[in-house]
Amino acid sequence: MPATPAPLRILILGGTTEATALCHMLEGDSAFAPTLSLAGVTKNPALPTLPYRIGGFGSRDGLQCWLHTNKVQAIIDATHPFAATMSHTASLTARELGIPLLRLARPEWQATARDNWQRVPSIQAAACTLADPAGLGKTPLTVFLTTGRKETQPFQAAPQHHYILRSIEAPVPEALPPITTLITAKGPFDLTAELATFRHYGITHLVTKNSGGSATFAKIEAARTCGLPVIMINRPAAALTRTVATAQEAMTWLQHQGAATVRAV
Repeated sequence: MPATPAPLRILILGGTTEATALCHMLEGDSAFAPTLSLAGVTKNPALPTLPYRIGGFGSRDGLQCWLHTNKVQAIIDATHPFAATMSHTASLTARELGIPLLRLARPEWQATARDNWQRVPSIQAAACTLADPAGLGKTPLTVFLTTGRKETQPFQAAPQHHYILRSIEAPVPEALPPITTLITAKGPFDLTAELATFRHYGITHLVTKNSGGSATFAKIEAARTCGLPVIMINRPAAALTRTVATAQEAMTWLQHQGAATVRAV
């Protein structure tokens, strides 16, 4: 009777809803031995019932050492679309070690004819747009800021505006612009609630990253419904890695990797 093949050892670089969905698919599947890695940015994250680690690897050498020690055979990079440093590190390290890697990344949001987007390349560029005394900076605005708690300091360059900052956890107070109202909340958000938020605070502009996905898309719909401008921060350049958009596609790829590993034994 043939021996049962060893499970495929997988590292999942997580932190997104797509990573969570993939973890749920892998739970209880004896063909795989996954480990979920989270950066540790969010306190008390929702964790699957499979092995996990929390915290960075320290360096590219640290990641390489961890992959080697744990005999990882496949990597899923399901980090946030703006976690460019981790994605590039994973891509380079996987190539060096000859480990198959797949990027799981949801598609970007796309503007429609009803949207009023000003695309900018970075957080700093968004802040400069708001600070420009010849443009938006002339009149105090009420800005819905949804770029995360760790990237508020650049907006101190435009202190004349009232910022409505929404983040999962409270930021460091000294990094906030002087006029900031904090909302701590975690998605998903629906259109009715977002419209109520826009109207309650008298929001005039939305600043957001092009994260994609459905969990926070309602704010884009709300800005569209209200006819409000959006300063849309483009995604950083992605690593040259094969990419899929859904957890099911990633699962199919892992099944092929597992079958290839069995054939190679």
